[in-house]
Amino acid sequence: MKGDTEGGQRMKNRRRRLIEILFFLAVMALSFYTVFHGQDISLIWEEMQKLSALSICAAIVTALFFVSAEGIMIYYLLRALGGKSGLLRCISYSFIGFFYSGITPSATGGQPMQLYYLKKDGNGLADSSVVLMVVALIYKFVLVVWGVLMLLFWHGPLKAYLGSYFGLYLLGLALNAGLVVILLGVMLWPEGMKGLLRSVEELLVFLHLLKPSEKRKVKVLRFVDSYQNAISFLIEHKKKVCFVVAFTCLQRASVFVLTYIIYRGFDLQGTDMFSVMFLQASVYIAVDMLPVPGAQGITELMYRSIFLPVFTTQYIMPSLYVTRGISFYFLLVISILVIGGNWLYRRETAKNFKNPL
Repeated sequence: MKGDTEGGQRMKNRRRRLIEILFFLAVMALSFYTVFHGQDISLIWEEMQKLSALSICAAIVTALFFVSAEGIMIYYLLRALGGKSGLLRCISYSFIGFFYSGITPSATGGQPMQLYYLKKDGNGLADSSVVLMVVALIYKFVLVVWGVLMLLFWHGPLKAYLGSYFGLYLLGLALNAGLVVILLGVMLWPEGMKGLLRSVEELLVFLHLLKPSEKRKVKVLRFVDSYQNAISFLIEHKKKVCFVVAFTCLQRASVFVLTYIIYRGFDLQGTDMFSVMFLQASVYIAVDMLPVPGAQGITELMYRSIFLPVFTTQYIMPSLYVTRGISFYFLLVISILVIGGNWLYRRETAKNFKNPL
């Protein structure tokens, strides 16, 4: 019976992943149609060839650092808890997380898959959960702080550049801030948050937005309890947490500065580096919580609108293709290769284990 249940669960997970991938591909096809429709591809390609090779290499290195940085932080925190995975394995978890976050709505698929691979490599489930929770919380916290500071000290230019997208920016910032508040509330006020989450679930069931489920209630309670371990870690490892916060700031800045690298690669001038970085940050904040895989479509439309005064009509589409291509689609390809390499490694390891010399 247990084998049948596990087999059924595996089939269910495979079907869900297949649906997610098909949904991702459908959104990608629609996004490509939206971006490429009505464009003179030959002219855009001609303009793209003006981009310096050095800037392309620098942008690729920056994009790889952005994803790898999460792996470095996972390794740094995991080592403090006696984890077994080395640095390269932790970086591979980061690419695995990037891929599954990119193909699932609101980037919900990344952490569960990272946790799966961490556990497979012999790391404790509780320790792995704490590490991923701390990294995720600090990641969101830094993004919110960045967004609030822009809103306070760069409000005029931000509103002028964003135009009709300013409301979406405020929504994205509010959603991210709300998530951070909920996570902090779970960590600092667990019993109160359990009651609040139960009340919210009961309300949604009453409104027929959710079906009654005992399993969901158990998962909510486990979620709150697991975050209690995270707060203990934060208290006991203050210096390590400060390092992760600083390193996360550098990580966030790297993906924002990538757009400026492309800007200078086209030999454009007139807009300073921080303005370009702030605009790219505003795009990330606005679309980060949207229930669309990889925030495809809306990211391209928003970029094309707000960066038009920066790149001008001549370079806006070439810059979009290169920037988005490197910071998202290129990294997805690398992530697929990492997942494939990981699968081959596990298969060979299992084969050698069964047939030792």
